[in-house]
Amino acid sequence: MRLPAVAGQFYPGNAAELKHQLEDMLPQAEEMPIYGGVVPHAGYIYSGAVAGEVYSRLPKRETYVILGPNHHGFGSPVALSRDSWKTPLGVVQPDLELAEALEGTIIDQDEIAHQHEHSIEVQIPFLQSRFQEFKILPISMGMQDEETAAEVGRELALAIRKLKRNCTVIASSDFTHYEPQETARKVDAQLIEAILNMDVPELYARVSRYSATACGYGPIAATITAAADMGCVSGKLLRYATSGDVSGDYGQVVGYGAIVFT
Repeated sequence: MRLPAVAGQFYPGNAAELKHQLEDMLPQAEEMPIYGGVVPHAGYIYSGAVAGEVYSRLPKRETYVILGPNHHGFGSPVALSRDSWKTPLGVVQPDLELAEALEGTIIDQDEIAHQHEHSIEVQIPFLQSRFQEFKILPISMGMQDEETAAEVGRELALAIRKLKRNCTVIASSDFTHYEPQETARKVDAQLIEAILNMDVPELYARVSRYSATACGYGPIAATITAAADMGCVSGKLLRYATSGDVSGDYGQVVGYGAIVFT
């Protein structure tokens, strides 16, 4: 079992407090047929309300694939977890059948990559708050080049189709890190435009052109690829904000976006 690594840091470690905070961050919203999404992964106080815009609209699925960047560099470059994952709200089981369908692909099966990583862990309480019965497939990406990301997306889509799995793919990523508010908004708008157009080559071109510091562009690209295979043709921006909107410090902000592919 994968035990919580950042409970009490990125989000409350107490179940009652966590439930209360999640209720505040999940607005009443109409469900959307979301096959892919982008959500942030900072501390809930900073980015939870942005992430909640996506989670409040998610439909009930058999499985939620969660793709996140590997901030620590441990483990395999692209690694899925077959463990059950525990949070203060309980234990979520992995989709072992989907994991098995990915055997022999670029996606390794390695728990070390997930041991200390927060980008996927912080997403799970949102799902637990919304749904009772579901499975997850966590995938950590240390390699985020365009070729790798596209292959991850294609292999995911192929496995999902093969199993006829009712599934949503979620990319966990923050946008600009520690730049002035004006700079962050300008750069992030450029990346978000490419994401909404589901244009993976243009996303990578803009990451390079603007020296963008979005940490999960690989998971985003993989999610776009998988969502396109599932029939999505464009994205929708539900909300954009920065850490400065919470802290009042606009000198060095982190950008957060809530995006869905339907």
